[in-house]
Amino acid sequence: MPLTSYDCESSGAHEMEATRRTRYLHGIRRLVVKVGTHVLADRRGNLSPRVMASLAQQISAVSRQGKEVVVVSSGAIAAGRFIAGQLYHKGTITEKQALAAIGQSHLMHMYQKAFEPFGKRVAQVLLTRDDLAHRGRYLNARNTFLKLIQFGVIPVVNENDTVVVDEIKFGDNDHLSAMVAILVDADLLILLTDTAGLYASPEDAQKARRKVVTHVERITPEVVRMASGPPGSLGTGGMLTKLDAARIATQAGIPVVIAHGRTPGTIDAVLRGEEVGTFFPPRHDRLARKKHWIAYTLKKRGDLVLDDGAVDALVRKGKSLLPSGILEVRGTFQSGQLVSCIDRAGREWARGLVNYSSGEIEKIRGKKTSQIEKILGYMVHEEVIHRDSLAVLRE
Repeated sequence: MPLTSYDCESSGAHEMEATRRTRYLHGIRRLVVKVGTHVLADRRGNLSPRVMASLAQQISAVSRQGKEVVVVSSGAIAAGRFIAGQLYHKGTITEKQALAAIGQSHLMHMYQKAFEPFGKRVAQVLLTRDDLAHRGRYLNARNTFLKLIQFGVIPVVNENDTVVVDEIKFGDNDHLSAMVAILVDADLLILLTDTAGLYASPEDAQKARRKVVTHVERITPEVVRMASGPPGSLGTGGMLTKLDAARIATQAGIPVVIAHGRTPGTIDAVLRGEEVGTFFPPRHDRLARKKHWIAYTLKKRGDLVLDDGAVDALVRKGKSLLPSGILEVRGTFQSGQLVSCIDRAGREWARGLVNYSSGEIEKIRGKKTSQIEKILGYMVHEEVIHRDSLAVLRE
């Protein structure tokens, strides 16, 4: 079954689902735990020492079992807003950067205080998308994480909001946590939020009796509709961004659990394979590392609208993209940059690195490969996107 639900108020366990989880979660060695703003803070942005102490206790217990943990934490902007006395409320990038600068040190101070009773130290790691898009910086970040883990220190990761701009931002820490999980070769990603998991319908979030989807085999349009709804007032994400993170991680072979972060013992329950939250198993048709990097790390620069035949050739037949299947070019980009391959309805099917600029593709779109040299005066490649530089995102 692609979806399985249960009643949050029911005490009955589903042995089959527990068995499936246990199979995937057996032998977990390294995990990434993402903590959302609404887990850590109240509506005013005031960080909760009680919640942070509970998280520190759970993570320290996991660490004592010989497992390695990386924490991706939101909360800096919310904490900064609280400290600044709600003076900033326009929501501009500059104001958020200022609030992050105010709140980040407070957030780290609270984490250090929370972990000290358990004899654990924490280290602050700030990242941008640009850090992972450049191979050298990607490797440097990876080496730093591995050394911190070797030292027995808990890395606490956040997006570098004080310098981030549209060109380099992840946009939310759910996405960032998936990229970190891939960076450190994690065996599991846990997304802690203020809900019990993915509800069977958005309206259920407001009802006393809630149906939670416990197992999602694939993230289909039906699943996406379940997640519709606005993000929280303190955070930038929502359930939709968590589904995006789950898609990214599972396509890299990493299972994901979305669970309630304020419930005591959640992390340990997840690791025991209990039916907690919503579980996403790893995809068996996982993307190769290079193609995953292409699809989810690089910044998209434009779109190519394809006809139905071209979509079929890319998705079902695994072929390269030729100019004849391109209907429209959107955006301005150069050769070697990332573009999205969409159909007439705007649905994204693949992403890839183009061999020609947007101006060049505009001239050759709809034409046969044999006409490229005549039109441009040269032919760099027969394909607009070669299949080796193309990542298919859906069936």
